Amino acid sequence: MSRRDTRLAWALEALGVALAIATLILLVLVTGTATPADDFVIGGPGGFIFLIASLAFTTVGALIALRVRGNPIGWILGVTGLVVGFGNLTYQYADYALYVASSTLPGATIAAWMPVGIPPAFGLLGVALLLFPDGRLPSPRWRPALYVSALGIACSVVGYALRPGPLDEPFELVSNPFGIDGGFEVLDVISGLGWLVMAIGVGLAAIGMTGRLRRSRGTERQQLKWIALAASFAGIVMLANVASFAAEIEGINGLRIVAVGSAFTLFPVTAGIAILRHRLYDIDLVIRRTLVYGVLTATLGAAYGLLVLVLGQAVGESDLAVAMSTLAVAALFRPARSRIQAMVDRRFFRRRYDAARTLAAFSGRLRDELDLEALAGDLRAVVQETVQPAHVSLWLREAPR
Repeated sequence: MSRRDTRLAWALEALGVALAIATLILLVLVTGTATPADDFVIGGPGGFIFLIASLAFTTVGALIALRVRGNPIGWILGVTGLVVGFGNLTYQYADYALYVASSTLPGATIAAWMPVGIPPAFGLLGVALLLFPDGRLPSPRWRPALYVSALGIACSVVGYALRPGPLDEPFELVSNPFGIDGGFEVLDVISGLGWLVMAIGVGLAAIGMTGRLRRSRGTERQQLKWIALAASFAGIVMLANVASFAAEIEGINGLRIVAVGSAFTLFPVTAGIAILRHRLYDIDLVIRRTLVYGVLTATLGAAYGLLVLVLGQAVGESDLAVAMSTLAVAALFRPARSRIQAMVDRRFFRRRYDAARTLAAFSGRLRDELDLEALAGDLRAVVQETVQPAHVSLWLREAPR
């Protein structure tokens, strides 16, 4: 890459680190003080998790920009990290200046007005997914999907920035200094429409990626599997988040925020692994273990809850019921993991499952086979079936006479 692009990539990373350090200082200053911002997505623990997210985006983006020439994914991820980092910084500064500082600090109103970095970052994520992994559209017909994401970003930023009256919580005490009088209803609709249009853009990107995955082979297929893993995890987190609100579970706002931030952070990490080809072909192992331990956790959790309920009714002592349930679940761990792993391999990793069965059958025949020629033919057949090489050759050294 050119010297100018190299400098720009390093400047991108340096700016991301500078934003993170400034944000960290503000988070430390606010620590221990309860403010209205604590319950919002980048207030309280969310500030720390989105600080990590911004660093992940900028770092991975700079690495891709430095090592993969001509791929715009690195620059898109880097800009996304800066947007998230700047939004987090202004949010934390406004929080500190309005609710913690003993005296008025300069720029507090402007900092509260600054559009939070999550909306445009969401739209940029749709652009990155649409262009992943080589920086090109699946086909020229997908160009309007880029315009959809750009329109969503513009609507969300313009609607929020120019809407008159009080700002959104937790800065509702501040009136928008740049609001257009009389335009609240229209601009509020534009702002909400921006989120909807960006969601459509991300949905179109997901459809485009699904089609690309179906047609892909080899390295590109492995790359798309990594980003699909991040998307699946994010989808599960979002569904669990919505379900927790529907169930009216209280006192877990911090956990919700950390889960959403972690899901957001996983995108640049998996994109970096895929594009930089770092342990690229480990994706099947990662998916396999994720499925096994996810199902295992859900199974043991359900079994534990059921046992506590049943034993509590039977023995009448809650502490004894909890202790007995814990011991029972601990005893179930190994056999449950083995059965679930076999089930996952049989359903989703059939080649691995069939190969294990073939090898087990061959081991049984090996103990009883005495004919060397028959054994050699059997061995070649097993290797062909399990490893599927282009050709198989077997060399046997003759015994000395």
